[in-house]
Amino acid sequence: MFKLPDLPYGYDALQPTISELTMRTHHDKHHAAYVNTTNQILGERGETPSSLEDVIRAAKDKGEQRLFNQSGQAWNHAFFWACMAPQGGRPSGALAEAIAQFGGLDQLKSKFVAEGVGHFASGWVWLIADRSGALKVTSTHDADTALVHEGAPLLVCDLWEHAYYLDYKNDRKGFLEHWFDTVANWSFAEQQLQAAKGQGQAYRYPAPQA
Repeated sequence: MFKLPDLPYGYDALQPTISELTMRTHHDKHHAAYVNTTNQILGERGETPSSLEDVIRAAKDKGEQRLFNQSGQAWNHAFFWACMAPQGGRPSGALAEAIAQFGGLDQLKSKFVAEGVGHFASGWVWLIADRSGALKVTSTHDADTALVHEGAPLLVCDLWEHAYYLDYKNDRKGFLEHWFDTVANWSFAEQQLQAAKGQGQAYRYPAPQA
């Protein structure tokens, strides 16, 4: 069975950008529900997969939408927690060089925020690296995940209202701007980029427990 992973920081660590109340509700309620439902579906089918990534890809290939939605959301949320840090810092190294293709970090922020604001309804806004190593900003709807599309996910922000409504009400733009400036985990994004180039291991959801 898959476990709800602990946050890599305290519930209050991302304040004031994201409140403790939002983090507790988001992680302990929303994320937990996706993990529990994924386990329930797999248990009813008597399946014991070795990784959540395998579950998601198989569900996508077979058109099993309910399982894809639940497992995709379980993975997206875990990846989202890793994409944040109390002091997000700034890009460096190869990541900073790659971001230069946008004209700089401010230009990437503008593109990232615009993609998130322009995304209709629920979903996720991603920074990904394509096969050539070039960076791209994109978004996915609902539970869809960059994991099953071309390109390696480097960074993601949650666009579902439960991610920001308690703190920002309907101001998605304000949420995205503050998120990008203060808690985006550029060190993690750099590790993901290196993994995409074959140097190191890309993020994987914790392996299931017996």
